[in-house]
Amino acid sequence: MTLRLATLSLLILYPIAWFAPLMRAGLLPIFGLSEISVITGLQSLWRSDIFLALIVTVFALVAPYVKTIGTALIQWDLLDPRVQPALNILGKLAMADIFLIALYITLAKGISYATIETAWGLYLFTGCILASLALGHITEMTFRSRNDQT
Repeated sequence: MTLRLATLSLLILYPIAWFAPLMRAGLLPIFGLSEISVITGLQSLWRSDIFLALIVTVFALVAPYVKTIGTALIQWDLLDPRVQPALNILGKLAMADIFLIALYITLAKGISYATIETAWGLYLFTGCILASLALGHITEMTFRSRNDQT
């Protein structure tokens, strides 16, 4: 039951992480820093590069949420456990945006006129992705051991 509750809690934590500030960025500290979240970043992308915005939307929002829903359905015996490998691929796709965020922060810190500070949302979002991967792995092991016993 704890595994199920942990998985269902991600369905609440993901939207919080999407709106939470990932970082604060600005030109020179004297101009103040703007908070950037997954959602505000996506809004900017949709205005400037629709194709990239679509890719990031899939990796940052759709992939982790569908993976979590699929894992929960397996845990509640509403989805065949043989789907788990496909869900694991979705989890790996979701990790791609953590890499991109880290890359952007590193690049921006290299620019002497820019100021970047990581915010609590980056840790929440990363934690959600890592928890989803761990819960998916535990679910897969649980169902694999059940099948081995039968």
